[in-house]
Amino acid sequence: MLDLRPNCECCDVDLPGDSTDAFICSFECTFCRSCAEGRLQQRCPNCGGQLLSRPARVGQALANNPASILRVNKHHATCA
Repeated sequence: MLDLRPNCECCDVDLPGDSTDAFICSFECTFCRSCAEGRLQQRCPNCGGQLLSRPARVGQALANNPASILRVNKHHATCA
């Protein structure tokens, strides 16, 4: 099951579990649409992998399996 991290690792904007603006790589590094499409050009600064739209978890699935509350922030030159 996806971890559904609660924020963009680049700009720290909130990304709730039901957000359609979250992008992830295969390691679940998480970024907002603005950073993923703009600054990062669809490439994860951690692993170089492709950033794709994260599936939203909604309704009872989100209630039964809430998103993580652990915020991840990594300071990359591309995020400055």
